[in-house]
Amino acid sequence: MSNRAISTELIELGERIRKRRQEMKLSQESFAEKAGISVNTVSRIEGGQTAMSVEIFRKMIEILETDANLLLGKEGGGTEKLESIQEVLYRIQKMEWKEQKIIMQTIDSLIDSLNEYR
Repeated sequence: MSNRAISTELIELGERIRKRRQEMKLSQESFAEKAGISVNTVSRIEGGQTAMSVEIFRKMIEILETDANLLLGKEGGGTEKLESIQEVLYRIQKMEWKEQKIIMQTIDSLIDSLNEYR
């Protein structure tokens, strides 16, 4: 793989990280603090100017409450709908079992209600 292809991938990864950070209303400063890196490093990662370690990438995934595949641009269909569903599922996975059960019951009730009106 050429350096140009690698840098394009880094730029796209950085853009997805920035977009998700902004969606979560995190400043670069607070994001850097949570990730244990400098603000300058966050800026360079988001700008596609530097790669990061697997450890830092894992921290970012946790902080951004997202799936690694979404950040890597490997979401399959590439649709916003799929991304939204995956994001919700990831957030549900992080909940306690009792909370997950409530969510599932709520979803079941919503689906049943929607089916009644079709």
